[in-house]
Amino acid sequence: RLGIAALEVGWSGHRLDVKVAPRQETYRVREKAEVQFAVRRTDGSLPPKDTELAVAVVDEGLLQLRKNESWQLLDAMMKKRGIEVETASAQQQVVGKRHFGKKAVAAGGGGGQMGARELFDTLLLWRGRVRLDAQGEARLEVPLNDSLTRFRVVAVAEGASQFFGTGEASFGTTQEVMLLSALPQVVREGDRFDASFTLRNTTKTEKHLVVSGEVTPTPAGVKLALAPRQLTLGPEAAVTLHWPLAVPESVARLTWELSAREGEVLADRLRVRQNVVPVVPLEVQQATLVQLDGRWQTPLAAPAAALPGRGGPRLELSPRLAGSLAGVTAYMGAYPYSCTEQRASVAVALQDRKRWEQLMAELPGLLDGQGLAKYFGLMREGSEVLTAYLMQLAAANDWEIPEAVEERLRSGLRAFVEGRLQRPSELATADFSYRRLAAMAALSAHGHFEAKWLDSLVIDPGLWPSSAVLDWLGILQRAEKLPRRAERLAQAKEVLRARLNWQGTSAALSTERGDYLWWLMVSGDSNINRMLWQLADEAEWRADIGKLARGALARQQRGHWNTTPANAWGVIAFERFSSLHEAAQVDGETRGSLEQQTQRVAWKDEKPSAALRFAWPAGSAALTLEHQGGGKPWVMLQSIAAVPVTEPLARGFTLTRKIEVVEQAERGAWRVGDVLRVTLEFDAPADLTWVALTDPLPPGATVVGSGLGGDSAVLARSAASRGTWDGPWAAFEERQSDLYRVYYRFVPRGRWTKSYLLRLNQNGEFHMPASRIEAMYAPEMSALWPNGKFAVRPAGGRE
Repeated sequence: RLGIAALEVGWSGHRLDVKVAPRQETYRVREKAEVQFAVRRTDGSLPPKDTELAVAVVDEGLLQLRKNESWQLLDAMMKKRGIEVETASAQQQVVGKRHFGKKAVAAGGGGGQMGARELFDTLLLWRGRVRLDAQGEARLEVPLNDSLTRFRVVAVAEGASQFFGTGEASFGTTQEVMLLSALPQVVREGDRFDASFTLRNTTKTEKHLVVSGEVTPTPAGVKLALAPRQLTLGPEAAVTLHWPLAVPESVARLTWELSAREGEVLADRLRVRQNVVPVVPLEVQQATLVQLDGRWQTPLAAPAAALPGRGGPRLELSPRLAGSLAGVTAYMGAYPYSCTEQRASVAVALQDRKRWEQLMAELPGLLDGQGLAKYFGLMREGSEVLTAYLMQLAAANDWEIPEAVEERLRSGLRAFVEGRLQRPSELATADFSYRRLAAMAALSAHGHFEAKWLDSLVIDPGLWPSSAVLDWLGILQRAEKLPRRAERLAQAKEVLRARLNWQGTSAALSTERGDYLWWLMVSGDSNINRMLWQLADEAEWRADIGKLARGALARQQRGHWNTTPANAWGVIAFERFSSLHEAAQVDGETRGSLEQQTQRVAWKDEKPSAALRFAWPAGSAALTLEHQGGGKPWVMLQSIAAVPVTEPLARGFTLTRKIEVVEQAERGAWRVGDVLRVTLEFDAPADLTWVALTDPLPPGATVVGSGLGGDSAVLARSAASRGTWDGPWAAFEERQSDLYRVYYRFVPRGRWTKSYLLRLNQNGEFHMPASRIEAMYAPEMSALWPNGKFAVRPAGGRE
């Protein structure tokens, strides 16, 4: 036999004993729990005078999903040494097969534990600094919420930078009668399901109860009354109640309110909010920009396949071009993907400082060891391309990056520019010089540039892609002491002017095919928008800048540009263009009419923008706009409709989806508790970077293999064995309540599959949206697979 033991040598001299003592074992909801803390050294003496506590009070249901190891501060500070003894023997062949690995198997038992409730707010309190009094003690009051569960109080102590300790205790909240929700977090319009609630009697006596309730759709909808249930509940008994519901159309949320009464006494009341998402979302099908000079008319009709009663023509009116980007706002506001770049781009495109500040608060955890930003926090290495983009975007929009974070970003880019940090290209292509130029431009935008960085660069803008020319132009505009600056500045502008051409009213660059560097997040749209931003204040471009602005808008498809960086640069560019070149005011009145519908906008008080919304006509009808007054307002006309996907759609990619049985209680029918395998097969036409694969989930279903508590270890291993080696490596997996999404950093050309296991937890008939694959920085490469309806029966014999 071979045994290994861990010895903690010298730990006691650094340990603090932390005692946590709630005043009561149980409380009622919305009371205040009082908790006492006492800290001592291991010899019983008082801790150092500067000792402080960090205190957290969390729902134990959260800790059952995954333990928080970061609370063990002493373990982290006293780093354990690994085994440094190596042996070579045949002992493994001597140990009997029945003993092989047996000590690694967890002991049995634990089946009787009841999972703690995890609804409502899981964090009751967080205090980062709690000072102790002269006796090494502290007291806190914890306001309780409506959760009926058990809470863990954890106190982490630190003193004099060399004493550490952790203590914890629990208390619960309870009441005689409990209503507990088992609703899925998200349902879809048109779904039919049984809403389930558990009624529990915690007393030793029998209870005669009446349970009633109602459902309120939001926005405004008709309240739905739930049929009252009368029942007798035995001592310490529980029963599950079900109400069938058909989710109404055009709502965003359902608010459930149930009450349990014992005679005239209210025993419990529960309010739960449930999100509703559309099966077929409203999308901009077509968009047109016009400058209204007097009267304008155009024929309109709903798309042939559009769902009736939804959407309609929407007009955004603005005195400035920058205010005519409603399509960009709608597109970016509903953008589904969530990597670091996309979060930054969405914040800028929406001009939402709160989103930006939230990202900046999280950014330290999104950097690698060299200071480069990562697309997702779990990735090992950051990207110099992403880092340069974030820094250029922040500077262009005049938004701040926290000083400490910016210093790390600059350090990473500087190391890359100077060759001390190597990062290979995402594709096997000669783009190193372009990536270096982007990094130099980002550093120069923040006032850090050194001319010596150009010594190893062959400067020939005529041979560079337009994005590199724009980076070079940005460096020259900011670095005023560069040798031959005026000559090089004129050369860069001339290269851009020579490449600029016009396709009707749309602006384009003659090198557009070679400019499409999607793996560097560069597209023709982003180049034109950056060009508008960088040249808006250049005197020699003053005569052409208005035409360039209109040409940039003409590149939009369905009211927006093709990529998230292009939309972010577009918003910044048009804000600058409008502030420099649009001073005319609009006054008077603008009137719009469609069949019997008429709406008006009165221009006064420098109104920045206004919107007119109409319902779709029964057939084809003429939309008429007329402006009476001064100025020429810009009008963005959007055709908004919900068009379902009924056939597979392939645009470069192809996508198929199939379902296999893993565990099924009844052959040929899906029931609650069954497990199925979903396999998505896709064909990539070329090597592509940053591809997102999205598959919808039935309400209440969970993807197996999350690694959280309560997950099946056997099924998780099965999922891993089938889901890891049959496709490109996933950079990040996103598991939301209504979808499963995989992000691939690189997808080689060819046919690949992705599979995952799904456990069904909610019965009903569900409408499933289409599965989708898309190259995020080449969105014209995409595919859709329609899914239709999916039915799940109740578990057991209940129908």
